Amino acid sequence: MSDFIDLRSDTVTKPTAEMNQAIQNAPLGDDVIGDCPTINELQRYTADLLGKEAAIFMPSGTMTNQIALRVHCKPGDEFICEAGCHVYNYEQGAFAQLSGLMARTVPGDNGVLHVDQLQDLIMPDNEHFCVSKLVCLENTHNRGGGRVQPYDNVEDICNWAHENGLKTHLDGARLFNAVAASGISAATWAQHFDTVSICFSKGLGAPVGSALVGPADMIAQARRHRKAFGGGMRQAGVIAAGALYAMQNNRERMIIDHENAQLIAEAVRNTDGIRLLDDQVDTNIVIFLVDEDVTTAAKLAGALGQKNVHCLALGPQRIRMVTHLDVSTEQVEHACSVLSETVAEFIAGVATDAPAGAQY
Repeated sequence: MSDFIDLRSDTVTKPTAEMNQAIQNAPLGDDVIGDCPTINELQRYTADLLGKEAAIFMPSGTMTNQIALRVHCKPGDEFICEAGCHVYNYEQGAFAQLSGLMARTVPGDNGVLHVDQLQDLIMPDNEHFCVSKLVCLENTHNRGGGRVQPYDNVEDICNWAHENGLKTHLDGARLFNAVAASGISAATWAQHFDTVSICFSKGLGAPVGSALVGPADMIAQARRHRKAFGGGMRQAGVIAAGALYAMQNNRERMIIDHENAQLIAEAVRNTDGIRLLDDQVDTNIVIFLVDEDVTTAAKLAGALGQKNVHCLALGPQRIRMVTHLDVSTEQVEHACSVLSETVAEFIAGVATDAPAGAQY
């Protein structure tokens, strides 16, 4: 099999012919004015699906997360989040750069927090301290290996936050993976959060876009901030149409990606020289560690890339593979064989030199 098997991320998907047709036929209008019928339909559909009053379409998940923080907090405030979360690690510290906020990070168990870890973190009302305003969770958790947050934990944390006067935000970039894996509806997950961000361009397979959902008054504030952040777009129905198609057609099939991820997880378990970050693989992300006496993650990723299996090195010994709708079960099975074969070549000392693989 000579196909380019791209397991770097679920963001690499291309629109299907049917999605392209929906994009081509989308009715357009000026969304800054508010009269784009495609965006308005996407926003209504998304808000209804998550059981919220309103939604707003934006170019990226970074923007929806950062505007959510902006809505909930003012300069000098702080939010509580898990130490490995996307908002803290992969958004360039935008909460500090753009909104003057502080993050109080709490190490979780592969991204999972428990309410007992948060009990003493709210800062007292004292001029020396930041003001605690928000708790932010991520579901599924990227650096936690696609971990689905235990529902009871989410409920406990959000109840605690609201009882103590804090708001709650969910970075739900891969929320629909959590829905597919848990059988718990998006609205049930979302009911515990004041705002939720979802991403259309990951497992759902759209080319561009995210949405922030929540109460109508907060989304009205978010609209103002979106303009200031440069996210107001004109005839953006050409990209919203792909997101709407993805929401209406691609949610149910995510379970296939999860089944394919289990094939990778099993291959890692059966291959000497590599081991899973955690034996529990919930969704479409598999993170594994390369033994130091075998090779580095970058060298292994490079060797795999030479054999047309592409993945990301997340650190000196850590590799991530992500399944998605553009990778078939047959391709994943082939990737598993290549992975085991290539690790064995490193152990035997016969692996060929290759440029370091992609790192993120």
